[in-house]
Amino acid sequence: MPNATRPRGPSTAAPAPPAAAAPAPRRASGGPRSALLAALITVLAVCGGDAVARVFPFGPRHRAVNDLANQFVPFHAHLWDLLHGRADGGLLLDWQAGWGTSFLPDYGTYLSSPFAPLVALLPRGDVEYAVYAITVLKTAVAAAAMTHLLRRTGPGRWWWASALGASYALCGWSLAEGTYNPMWLDGLIAFPLLCLVGEWVRQGVRPVLGPLAVAVCWVANFYTAYMATIGAALVLAVRLTAEHAPAGTAPARTTERGTAAAGAAAADAGPPGQAAPAGAAPAASADGGRRPAARGAVRVLLRAGLTTGTGIALAAPVLVPVFLGSRHAHPGLVKEFDPAPATDVLARLLPVTYSFATPAAFVSTAVLLLVAALPFRREIPGRRRWAWAGLCPAVAASLQWGPTHLVWHAFATPNGSPYRQTFVLAGVFVLAAWTGLAHGPPGRRALLGGVAVVSALSLGALPSPFLTPWALALTAAGLAATAGALLLTRRGRHGALAALLVVGTVVGQAAATTAYADRERLARLDDYPPWGDGQRRRAAALAEADGWPAHRTDPGLPRVAGNDPLLLGGQGAAYYSSHTPAVLTELMTALGGGWTSRGRNLLSLDNPVTDALFGVGARWRAGEVVRADPSAPPLPLVTVRPPGPGPAYGPSPFRNQELLLGARVYEAPRAGGACRVGTEVFLWAPDATGTAGLGRYETELLGGRPKRRAALTSLGVQERAEARPRIPRGGTAEVRCLDRDRLRAAVAALRGRAATGVEVRSDGLTATLPPGATGTAVVAAPRIAGWRCEGRPARAYGGLLAVGIRPGATAVRCAFHPPGLRAGLTAGAAGTLLLALSWRLGTGSRRRAGSRAGGRLEGPAGGPAEDRAQGPAGSRTEGQAGSRAEGRAEGTAGSRAEGRT
Repeated sequence: MPNATRPRGPSTAAPAPPAAAAPAPRRASGGPRSALLAALITVLAVCGGDAVARVFPFGPRHRAVNDLANQFVPFHAHLWDLLHGRADGGLLLDWQAGWGTSFLPDYGTYLSSPFAPLVALLPRGDVEYAVYAITVLKTAVAAAAMTHLLRRTGPGRWWWASALGASYALCGWSLAEGTYNPMWLDGLIAFPLLCLVGEWVRQGVRPVLGPLAVAVCWVANFYTAYMATIGAALVLAVRLTAEHAPAGTAPARTTERGTAAAGAAAADAGPPGQAAPAGAAPAASADGGRRPAARGAVRVLLRAGLTTGTGIALAAPVLVPVFLGSRHAHPGLVKEFDPAPATDVLARLLPVTYSFATPAAFVSTAVLLLVAALPFRREIPGRRRWAWAGLCPAVAASLQWGPTHLVWHAFATPNGSPYRQTFVLAGVFVLAAWTGLAHGPPGRRALLGGVAVVSALSLGALPSPFLTPWALALTAAGLAATAGALLLTRRGRHGALAALLVVGTVVGQAAATTAYADRERLARLDDYPPWGDGQRRRAAALAEADGWPAHRTDPGLPRVAGNDPLLLGGQGAAYYSSHTPAVLTELMTALGGGWTSRGRNLLSLDNPVTDALFGVGARWRAGEVVRADPSAPPLPLVTVRPPGPGPAYGPSPFRNQELLLGARVYEAPRAGGACRVGTEVFLWAPDATGTAGLGRYETELLGGRPKRRAALTSLGVQERAEARPRIPRGGTAEVRCLDRDRLRAAVAALRGRAATGVEVRSDGLTATLPPGATGTAVVAAPRIAGWRCEGRPARAYGGLLAVGIRPGATAVRCAFHPPGLRAGLTAGAAGTLLLALSWRLGTGSRRRAGSRAGGRLEGPAGGPAEDRAQGPAGSRTEGQAGSRAEGRAEGTAGSRAEGRT
């Protein structure tokens, strides 16, 4: 066989015929240069595209769009505060946003990436620079990880591995969606890592490192790691089907000097002189090998399931609280999946296209051409060729079919982009392209077939409105450059020119796509003010006024983003997360709060009654910090209410505020619709959009349920008896007049029964009660799941945290543990035990295998013995588990020729 391991004794195998015209492929370099080149290509393309678009940090256009501004930058700013000891709260409980919310689910969703702590290396004012640097770094690491995976799965020129690895990291999904959702980029890294774990499982090696890698991927971002796990499972299934590797047999690693003689079967070896990819094992005879191969595949799948399960169990202390945090969250939009038109899907395969609701399936034309040429390459064994050629369209079709769409997205259609799994398709494309290159560059016939397929796909995309002239021009240029590089490579000449053509195609198309996506995002998505001097002055003023826990300081309005308390400082009602508690949204809604994103993005509520109830002693308003009247200081965090049930809210937020306060402070307008002179006029018009005003005062409302809800707002003090409020059209409206004297009296009454001291912690609080206190202690924080007071589940008082006061009690103590934390810790402990048991059993197995091998085999003089396992057809393979010679495999004459090519 042309790529079989050289036997020591006589062999019935026919001598290898002369090599084919195309030079045999060589294994990628054993050093790090291929991974480093892939990372360099990625950084060059991303930063180059941003520079062309003149986007931050290379120009005046900002990146503060959508969830990048609303969630990722504020959460990373809060992580900076946590790491520097400046946050109000800790890993379990956040006292700053949403009047006090669970933080561990947010940490597990937005900040658990191993790269996130790097934000602490820059000053807090440069948090946007830090997030951008982390985004670019993640993309570069994804390129390096894919390059390493390619090197481990087959032979090929090292620079081709770099180009394909960079093409994966620079796919359309990464450039169009991942760049402003940086938490998803951990999934871009996870896919090649999990595929590498699959290779370890096939080979029966690294029983400890495999589960640890799975755990890191799932902790970094569980959502995209789930998708990457599905993709890795599909890749493992194809590898088992196409490569015939018996379970527990580790293919020998090779270097650029010589390819491992893995030994493909005669039916799987291709034409004479064509090397089989590393990792291919000897095929068994039709009669004797089919059942052992099936049993070996089953064992591999069982090991893969155990490895994945153990890794997920290790990640459970973060995953379970995240899962239950989603269960307690305010429900988002529930909608049916609507697949994109076929022409739009084809258009998104090309560079320089953009759309929010279609799959960003672009991967460089070099990859597309190699995949398109794969079915035409008869020198590749049929099973391997058609397995990979079939996987690509199968994964693409699964993006468009409703049932598989639900499987990809954990059985829930997402509120935003419905194609968040597209990076897996890009990875499958790259692996299929490398599979073809492992058999050398395609011949002219296959190359013409690939060009015809890519041209047909481009023609099919012509009716799409997303297709641009640049897309067609760059696709044509990429086809010509890649085809030329492949022809040069096949002839074995001008290698530097071929590499330059391929790398230039990857960088040029990715940079152009990046620049185009940057411009389109700013035009199509919500954008917010970037961090600048105004935000710095506002943050400094809030920090100066901060008095927590004696009083809250609300960052107020106008808002900068969806999590201003985390970004600017202070403690307020504003909060935006995938885990916004339903209890908090319902409480805010009942009290007249406003929100966007269908109730998950809560806005600051600027109202004197709620400021009194929640102890807001200072807030940002009209460009400055406004402090509470010294004659009416804010209430402490804990007050004492009379015995009895809490208030039952109705449809009017004015009445609900009075019920929670325990006093009447609003009055209805007089005849003609005007309030009494001297009272403050408040308008509640949740569905109105437009300008509301009273006299010379005006304010903007942005309502319209179910997507948005306008907050209850002040129209100023009634100065003239005949002045009536101006109300924009849209839904119902209610006007009430606040009597400040009544409010001061009600607050004074509550202050007389309030706690005399409050100590807040990162996992709870302790309040000292006034002598003889009876009734119910009410904490000005939402009663979210996870609170326990005095050793039992906490009560709710109008949506607030409450605990009944026992006779003679002088203090109340409440502790917070996110739901699922204990269960997650238990599962993590079980995963640790499984990991330890796996390590113990693996160590014993390797020792026994080594002792048996030492008794049977004689090693080369002066060096350790090499394991050689007898194959089912009489051939021998290298790289058994326990082999010390992995990476120093002996090659045949054909593999030596590969190392010299």
